[in-house]
Amino acid sequence: MILPSQRDLFDIPRDTIYLNAAYMTPATNRMEEIGRAALESLKHPWKVGAEDFFIETEKTRTMAGALFGVNAETIAFIPSASYGISTAARNIVVNQGDVILLLEGQFPSNVYAWYDVARDKGAEIVTVKAPADYDWTSAILDCLDRVGERLALAALANVHWSNGALIDLEKIAPIVRANGAALVLDLTQSLGAMKTNIGTIDPDFAVTAGYKWLFGPYSTGFVYVAERHHSGQPLEQNWITRAGSQDFARLVNYRDEYQSGARRFDVGERSNFTLMPLLQEALRQLGEWGIENIAESLGDINCQLAQICRDAGFNPIPDNHRGPHMLGVDVGLETGEILMARLKHKGVSASLRGSMLRIAPHLWVDAYDIDQFQKLISSL
Repeated sequence: MILPSQRDLFDIPRDTIYLNAAYMTPATNRMEEIGRAALESLKHPWKVGAEDFFIETEKTRTMAGALFGVNAETIAFIPSASYGISTAARNIVVNQGDVILLLEGQFPSNVYAWYDVARDKGAEIVTVKAPADYDWTSAILDCLDRVGERLALAALANVHWSNGALIDLEKIAPIVRANGAALVLDLTQSLGAMKTNIGTIDPDFAVTAGYKWLFGPYSTGFVYVAERHHSGQPLEQNWITRAGSQDFARLVNYRDEYQSGARRFDVGERSNFTLMPLLQEALRQLGEWGIENIAESLGDINCQLAQICRDAGFNPIPDNHRGPHMLGVDVGLETGEILMARLKHKGVSASLRGSMLRIAPHLWVDAYDIDQFQKLISSL
């Protein structure tokens, strides 16, 4: 279902055309109210009981699991995508001579950890070159065929962060598993804006930062941990993930056992009393809209924007090779910075990544925004 514009839920000035959800999403007006209440509560720490360290966290974990179609027991809290990737790197077996598969121009958070692993283990990094036709799926499948059983790990995404080019994980994942390899995903630029069948794809780890398509505050996020890794090693050791941590009087009765599921991988101070209410509200709002409705609605908006760009002589990524929520438009290296300056001057917020203008609208976009964008692009 295509949703009507939700602009009234946000504080976006009429002269601002915000097409930059892939950079950061704005908080809703309701989130502002909840945030003020959360800050107010900090003045009264004596009202925070031991149970408060757990109740809201578990509520949020359940909401995240439901929204993403997985068991809440597989969800852990992380402060950043890099934290989740580093957790995965600690628990994926890579041996000397193995291959780690990456994508050209992949976001650094899903790269640097694997460079370290390759250096420490004597493994080889194989990078899939960016395809000229934007068909990442075919390029990755071809590379997997060449690498074969040497593959130990594929570190991928659902769309390329720089331009929204689609990567069909449901086609790729079975090949990765057939080679006996692990699959680690950074879903920061897709989870919350397009349906991702995590149960079908069956990654070992899948991370997402919270401040983009999840509408959460900065320094929040989640990592999905497949059940086969629930006995793995967390990145840090903190008190709240240990069994029996609800009993504050006995915290120094140290225990080897962890709490159940993926909780051992939770970041320290996960109970953040300021950010957790905001994250909850973000997940509630996404659930109300519905991920499939979001994807269909953003797909409709981007089809209109893509046609506007084509009519103006630019080359957007073909619809069949991009996610519904992001639109990459090749504007050329020489004109990109000039174009960005003109867009900014006219109140249009987008991103330039290499030669690609990255357009990322959301449900706040309305007919007026599209009309103004068309007038501006047509005049360039």
